[in-house]
Amino acid sequence: MINVLVVDDELPAVEELAFLLGRDERIGRVFRATSGSEALLALATAPVDAVFLDIHMPAVSGLDIARAIAASSNPPAVVFVTADEDHALAAFELAAVDYLLKPVRSERLARSVGRISELRDGGAAPEMITVDLGGSTKMIRRDDVTYVQAQGDYARLHTAEASYLIRVPLADLEQQWAEAGFIRTHRSYLVALKHVMSMKLAADGPSVTVAGAGLPISRRHLPTVREKLEATRIRPHA
Repeated sequence: MINVLVVDDELPAVEELAFLLGRDERIGRVFRATSGSEALLALATAPVDAVFLDIHMPAVSGLDIARAIAASSNPPAVVFVTADEDHALAAFELAAVDYLLKPVRSERLARSVGRISELRDGGAAPEMITVDLGGSTKMIRRDDVTYVQAQGDYARLHTAEASYLIRVPLADLEQQWAEAGFIRTHRSYLVALKHVMSMKLAADGPSVTVAGAGLPISRRHLPTVREKLEATRIRPHA
């Protein structure tokens, strides 16, 4: 069970998030704090595995608390919960597990809890990618990318929530992300193997369904795609 601390200077926000977390069977005790000083006291006295932190708080901000956590010998996981994206880069520089935007959706919160569970089970810290979005900088997790689409010398990263254009050729990403489970299916597409839902061999050409999107498979890449998908098949013990 994961014991969590919810920190926000607005009590209704604390209670709402605590309620949502309490519905998750992976969550144990839910501690609450409505100020930075209360949060630091709770961290010093309570068995906390993860902290859900608001950023904008008077006196001691969420970033201040995260810095204190990062300097501790056995830091809990940190998830920022905020109404804006302006501090995403600073958050991930402090090794935040996730960055949630208010209002928090139940399914998105469940993904954060899953990421905390992975880390507790010895999983590696997520690979983060910096993207530019409308004059601001945003950090996204590589494992949230379902597929990548070539656009000239750029590549468009597709996630469940949005897509982001980065100035990196698809061929470079193919080499850099191969070990992370991304495979080339077409000269214009790179897909995350774990997000592949199905493959279809049709008269008008083979295709693969990734997170609901139907993407073409070129004749050149078809043998590799079939081999990779076959390797994921579950087989009975001999």
